[in-house]
Amino acid sequence: MIRRLFYLSLGALLTLWVMRRLQALHPNHVARRTVGGAASMLGRVRDFTSDAFGEAAEREKELRARFGLDNPDSNH
Repeated sequence: MIRRLFYLSLGALLTLWVMRRLQALHPNHVARRTVGGAASMLGRVRDFTSDAFGEAAEREKELRARFGLDNPDSNH
């Protein structure tokens, strides 16, 4: 009797687990996760490019000042 109850409970839990896994594979869920991941990646790429362009602009200012390229009257 206890063995039957154990296997019945185990089967019910296994069924619930499989149903949850199958629901996670539903196209709407997959699409939602994909869009969320892509939006997150796009945000990271934007942050990276913003930082890179900021650093490049700062370095360009340093080089222009070092070589005197900021002065339009110079003939370098």
